[in-house]
Amino acid sequence: MLFRQLFEPDSSTYSYLVACPETGECAIIDPVLDTVERDLSVLQAHNLKLTYTIDTHIHADHLSGARRLKGLAGSKIAYPAIDELPCADIGLQEGEVFKIGNIELHPLFTPGHTDHHHAYLIHTPVHSMLFSGDALMIDGVGRTDFQSGDSETLYNSIQQKFFSLPDETLVYPCHDYENRHISSIAQEKERNKHIGGKSLEEFVKIMDNLDLPYPRKIDFAVPGNSECGQCPDNIPEKYQGPCARYDQG
Repeated sequence: MLFRQLFEPDSSTYSYLVACPETGECAIIDPVLDTVERDLSVLQAHNLKLTYTIDTHIHADHLSGARRLKGLAGSKIAYPAIDELPCADIGLQEGEVFKIGNIELHPLFTPGHTDHHHAYLIHTPVHSMLFSGDALMIDGVGRTDFQSGDSETLYNSIQQKFFSLPDETLVYPCHDYENRHISSIAQEKERNKHIGGKSLEEFVKIMDNLDLPYPRKIDFAVPGNSECGQCPDNIPEKYQGPCARYDQG
């Protein structure tokens, strides 16, 4: 399997390129509109054609690159089936393996950050790789104070779906704000300041007192991502650059 971790600095978002060397099929998990040109260059450098884009949820901090990549590369758009997005070509759900060539991607329904959030698990001969989206980060978790978030639900998702995985499972989050790249289930159980070793009551209290600022892109990112990365009309001028570069149709 060919694997690349890719970073978009404005929203501190990680995207992940996963490719099957036997078939040439490949996918980008959580693509960002701002880095579409970069992603296409990476694909070209590895002589790959993009088959799928896969989002973990409807993001509030950036516009997805799914729609634009479909227009430029002919890829199919995959989202959690529960979102029922008309713009999505493929619906993913827990219990149904999704194949990228010979790579098996296992969706995990992990609500809490949003009510429809999914993570994705890939088993390799060496280790398992968890693409945890915004649910579990490195020494942190996703916010629960907007967009259908719920702290108790997130706690249960992490404890039941993530912390039940083998300790050696590698964790690849959708974001990191401190130049970290990778974690493991064992590390998050032991060191995660929000949920590691915490009771449900302790976790809810921590989440209720985070006092984080209002997400700066949420007012246009959520409606735009409900259309798989369409640029809506209400984008402030300072964020219009990625949209201005492309004809969104």
